[in-house]
Amino acid sequence: MSLHDAFDRIDVSITNWMDKYGQLLLRYSLATVFIWFGILKPLGISPANELVRRTVYWLPPETFIPILGWWEVAIGVCLLFRPLLRFAILLLFLQMPGTILPLILLPEVCFTQFPFGLTLEGQYIIKNLTLISAGIVIGGTVRAKPQRNKLM
Repeated sequence: MSLHDAFDRIDVSITNWMDKYGQLLLRYSLATVFIWFGILKPLGISPANELVRRTVYWLPPETFIPILGWWEVAIGVCLLFRPLLRFAILLLFLQMPGTILPLILLPEVCFTQFPFGLTLEGQYIIKNLTLISAGIVIGGTVRAKPQRNKLM
């Protein structure tokens, strides 16, 4: 067996493993992010609370921030259970547009130099593009029958 054949067999093995478990791991990691980031809000220890407070100034933060946090926890919990995926994706896509509001309402907080120089807050917001893309990938699985060799 040549070195090329050995690397090819390893490559096939790795990519098969990624294909088998990638979507599940993506779903669980997205659930973890939403549960973790969400629960911090009602506990009053989220670094995003001040940004939310300043962005959604028309609602009382003592009411809105806990609701937002529990909404995010609900997204995460629903992502953990395959029958609830559609609901999770719905909640996610209803929530995501609000996450870009600081870019519009608080550009001085999000940019060091508009439009490309991002502050940490701006980076925190832009990373939501990844969450949206992950939601799209997971949403694409809701009609697929779970395979026996895939977990949940």
